[in-house]
Amino acid sequence: MPVTGGPGAGAPATDVIVLPGATSAQGIAKGAGHTFYCGDLWLGNIFRGDLERGTAELFIDAPEGRLAMGLWADLRHGWLFVGGGLGWAYVYDIETGAAVATYQLGELDDLASTLVNKVFVNRRGAYFSNSSKPVLYFVPISPAGELGPAATLPVTGPAAEISGEFNLNGIVAPDAGEPLIISHTANGKLYTVDPATGVSRTIEGVDVPKADGLVLEGRRLWVVQNWINQVSRVRLNDDLTSGTVEEVITHDAFQFPTTAVPFGSRLAVINAKADTGIHPTADEYEVVLVDR
Repeated sequence: MPVTGGPGAGAPATDVIVLPGATSAQGIAKGAGHTFYCGDLWLGNIFRGDLERGTAELFIDAPEGRLAMGLWADLRHGWLFVGGGLGWAYVYDIETGAAVATYQLGELDDLASTLVNKVFVNRRGAYFSNSSKPVLYFVPISPAGELGPAATLPVTGPAAEISGEFNLNGIVAPDAGEPLIISHTANGKLYTVDPATGVSRTIEGVDVPKADGLVLEGRRLWVVQNWINQVSRVRLNDDLTSGTVEEVITHDAFQFPTTAVPFGSRLAVINAKADTGIHPTADEYEVVLVDR
């Protein structure tokens, strides 16, 4: 059953929200108002919840064989974008849960090394990271909300180093046309990537081991760090060439957090519990609310 509590007016009902029936977790997306969406990684299912009430329930019962990694809710057009793991990405209707589009990213004979992970959407389209290869994928979205064919953007420069099992990961940007900001899990670094050319540059002065999902507001960036159970708040300079870690956020309930979304003065952070195994074996999976 969903967790509930007894908050004051306008306060979250609880700082730990259970995803009822989830067998794994990975991505979280911010919807309208207090709504959030979370993915069951290995089943591909999507949960929808209310951060203020502290509740969640199954929203999309995905077809067998789908995965759900990073999520992003495009509220302008009503789409929910999902990084689909091994070579795939999916788009769902955010109101009905109906499947809108399926994208095969990468070649059929090489899908096992095409780990489609996080997704970020701006007014130009959706960008997906590949944690196995130095490439990004881009799906254009017209002003009317029409989805175009996917394109591959090779990444060059320091972010292109593939040194670990998980490499390019979280992805955000200040605005359309501005550099993308990418986390690199293996390097523990942040990079900018030109969305037109794929050229990357290191954001100097920031060490964030086990960097995973990202949250960006203005020039303040929150970096979820999975294996070390924390979130670092980073102040970026105006031209995104350097940054400084301002604060490290922890919570007793963190267990391999992977992604987060803002909720007023707090962050909603999802526990993937991948420390229990590639196919995790935890009894439950949660969203944890922390001050930011």
